[in-house]
Amino acid sequence: MARLNENLYDSISITEITKPILFVVDMINGFVKEGPLHDSKIHDITPNIKKILENFSGPKWFVCDSHSQTAREFQSYPPHCICESEESKVIDELQPYVQDILYKNSTNTFTAKSFSSLLPLLDHHTDIVITGCCTDLCILQFALSLNAWLNEYDRSNRIILPVDCVDTYHIPDVHDACEWNRFALANMKMNGIMVVSNIRED
Repeated sequence: MARLNENLYDSISITEITKPILFVVDMINGFVKEGPLHDSKIHDITPNIKKILENFSGPKWFVCDSHSQTAREFQSYPPHCICESEESKVIDELQPYVQDILYKNSTNTFTAKSFSSLLPLLDHHTDIVITGCCTDLCILQFALSLNAWLNEYDRSNRIILPVDCVDTYHIPDVHDACEWNRFALANMKMNGIMVVSNIRED
């Protein structure tokens, strides 16, 4: 569950989700287990993501930070998740569920070089479920960018974001996980993302 002072969102039944496509964003070693940007508490959402992976029959795309040695992003963040390093690999607990991987060199999945090739898939999938980390960076940017694209072309797809399957990092007096989760989730809901507490199995 995303670290929050209180969770004000309702749940949704899996029976209410139609022809889903699932994205698991940055559940990789470099953000969950090791490296300068990891926060081990993010690992707490792993069982919830695993449950969704087991219950969903549609396409499952894993998004992995995979930077070049000279990535421009390193002007803002310390070097992390270098291409083909251990940090850039999906965590072991989710490896059995990996079907397809999309690599990105920035915080925004939507701008990844190969993401545009996936957009035609949305003709066959009504609901887009986004999980992973970090709520206020990679998740927020991906969800809002994708939602803006859906708005531009008057698409009927829904973006669903389960709160128990996202989280962000915590650095005392610098980046409070509860506050940044709260802000990001409220921002996404305000902009038309369907933010739910969890996806019930019913």
